[in-house]
Amino acid sequence: MRMTKLGHSCVRLERDGQQIVLDPGIWSGEDTVAGANALLITHEHADHLDGGVVRSALKTDSALELWTNASVAAQFADFGERIHTVGHGDAFTAAGFDIRVYGTDHAVIHPDIPVVPNIGFAVDGKLFHPGDAFTIPGEPIDTLLLPISAPWLKASEVFDYARAVGPEMSYAIHDEVLSANGIALMGSLAGALLGERGGGYSRLEPGSSVDI
Repeated sequence: MRMTKLGHSCVRLERDGQQIVLDPGIWSGEDTVAGANALLITHEHADHLDGGVVRSALKTDSALELWTNASVAAQFADFGERIHTVGHGDAFTAAGFDIRVYGTDHAVIHPDIPVVPNIGFAVDGKLFHPGDAFTIPGEPIDTLLLPISAPWLKASEVFDYARAVGPEMSYAIHDEVLSANGIALMGSLAGALLGERGGGYSRLEPGSSVDI
């Protein structure tokens, strides 16, 4: 499959003329869902879900379907059977991709801030998008989409998570809040801390693609 990094935590996956888009949020860039056959959304926070963009896409394309958790699905209930509620342990096919769902909760930001539901998606047994959590998928993963900067994480957790999952390659996501210096710093740490214990590490610039 071909993966295109969009903005922040949003990626597009393409194979055999079909496309799925994961986590089109307010920092994902323009036209993030154009041409998508299916949408996967991990949780309700605006940097992962631009509700206006998703609603407009569902109105424009009557064949577009959405898979997400119950709290997000409720926002689009008026689209009926095109909205699919899924949770930990579920498996389904979307636009020809085989998807398994892992995880239940967003990582804790602060004890005073309520924890929202969060699910991660494993795609074709190759790629895992955890959303905003350090969920360990219940299957081997070749490619990990690795959150590298957020109010809910610190660097040691990032790289211990990559080591625990053990992919061949981690690609940075959740990076919109970092400056160029911060991005470089995380890349330097990845080089020192991953290697054989956590696989390779790379960050794609928004709009760039890689075959996985």
